[in-house]
Amino acid sequence: MDISSILQGGYHHPLTRSWQAKQQLTKSMLMYPIFITDDPDARVEIPSLPGQCRWGVNRLEEFLGPLVKKGLTSVILFGVPLKCNKDAHGTPADDPEGPVILAIKRLRTLFPNLYIATDVCLCEYTDHGHCGYLNEDGTIDNTPSVARIAQVAVNYAKAGAHCVAPSDMMDGRIKAIKRGLIDAGYGNRCTLMAYSAKFASSLYGPFRDAAGSAPSFGNRKCYQLPVSGRGLARR
Repeated sequence: MDISSILQGGYHHPLTRSWQAKQQLTKSMLMYPIFITDDPDARVEIPSLPGQCRWGVNRLEEFLGPLVKKGLTSVILFGVPLKCNKDAHGTPADDPEGPVILAIKRLRTLFPNLYIATDVCLCEYTDHGHCGYLNEDGTIDNTPSVARIAQVAVNYAKAGAHCVAPSDMMDGRIKAIKRGLIDAGYGNRCTLMAYSAKFASSLYGPFRDAAGSAPSFGNRKCYQLPVSGRGLARR
């Protein structure tokens, strides 16, 4: 079956089915970003994002319980590893004992009706802070980067994520992730939400600080869109 014919992943969950029917923006369509660190008991305030914290998995019930009771329906998880050994390939990204996979499993147990999305990127887990593999000259090595991003996404789906959301902006990663989900049996069980137009903007500064994902050298202008590139965004 052609990859473009696999559509059920976009409406497999009651919440995403309701999103498909919406003609206007409602609060049920907003995802709460949760920064998960690898200290299980952590609650660390983020100065650049007032009122937000990095949380350990043991504190998620305390934090999210009241919000779920008030009607929160979905979250998106960002891993913020502080203790792991980062490397050039982002190996800790899908560590079964890492913060994201542990948080997925904990949240599925604590809040069975909560829709769980996961950011998919390597920047938080590479020792250079970029979103993919690098060539010797520091440029992006796209092909292995895409393969690794797809592998991470599939492992998040296997852990129980309802949605994988790649933010890396590697060329071709959407097709590779979808192919990986289909081959693993998750093509119609996990939503693929692309950051289709992500700009190399300074507005990401506080967010990168929160996620600990700023590059150790250079910038991301060679793979994120130029801020004036409206035509690229439409493509």
